[in-house]
Amino acid sequence: MLRGTGDPVRWDNLTLSAQSNQAQPDQGELFGTDEVVERTFDTPEFRGMTFYEVWARSIVNKVPGASRMPFRWTINPYRGCSHSCVYCFARRTHEYLDLDSGHDFDSKIVVKVNAPELLRAELRRPRWGREHIAMGTNVDPYQRAEGRYRLMPPILEALRDAANPFSILTKGTLVLRDLDLLRHAAAVTEVAVNVSVGFVDEQLWRSVEPGTPASRARLDVCRKLTEAGIGCGVLMAPILPYLTDSDEQLDATVRAIAETGATSVSPIVLHLRPGAREWYLGWLKREYPSLLPRYRELYARGAYAPQFYQRDVTARVAQLARYHGVGSASPQQARHRSA
Repeated sequence: MLRGTGDPVRWDNLTLSAQSNQAQPDQGELFGTDEVVERTFDTPEFRGMTFYEVWARSIVNKVPGASRMPFRWTINPYRGCSHSCVYCFARRTHEYLDLDSGHDFDSKIVVKVNAPELLRAELRRPRWGREHIAMGTNVDPYQRAEGRYRLMPPILEALRDAANPFSILTKGTLVLRDLDLLRHAAAVTEVAVNVSVGFVDEQLWRSVEPGTPASRARLDVCRKLTEAGIGCGVLMAPILPYLTDSDEQLDATVRAIAETGATSVSPIVLHLRPGAREWYLGWLKREYPSLLPRYRELYARGAYAPQFYQRDVTARVAQLARYHGVGSASPQQARHRSA
């Protein structure tokens, strides 16, 4: 189906406010009603989903100064995400389109169809300093929609042609489609790729990340990228309190990461910002109701778990990473040295 939007979606002169920047590290995003097309596709992988094709007026977005992010610039060709991760911190951004942060975020995807052309223009600006650009920091650029819209190949080509450094964070296996482009870009600039794998428990994965490839499939992406000469790290995120933080669970995950040849592992404990908090706690109430009181206590002061808890998890993962040899040529040799 193809039609102009007549739905109550707040497109007209949409610009992210200071409040919305707390949920999404982009500034200056703008597009208008006359530039939006709504599509649905009657195929199994897209059934029940709606895509809003928009003509954005900017694509390289500046991260607010108060952000915890270790970079200043991002590109997000999509808003909303079919990965449907119940904990996704970006959920609240959909509320600024008068959509909800739950099912709408999972199934109503904004597609910035002119992102590649915009990027080339913005990279040519005289004042642009070829700073590092991060992708996948809000929603995944290799989510299901990318298989149809194919925005990432021309985006990577633009970054390659400008020799502009960039990084990608993804839960998607589709990044392997662009392996040759990543190789070509790495020959002229700094390229970093990380996959996100918080745990390897298959039953939990099906419940908490239902739209993503399996954890083991993501780890296989890391292995293949590393074998192809594109160093790949793993963002071990999120670590879910009382669900994936036991010694046994952390060991199984770090061991699986080490076996891929990953260059690094970076643990991040679950954080629950508004929008994600309500959706995640609703899931927890359905699936693990006995844990609700413990979560309310742990997150009583805000979106982040207490520092003592975060430090404990980080220290245990670091010890396991040394033991299993994450980043070493041979995990087996690392285990032998530490024995």
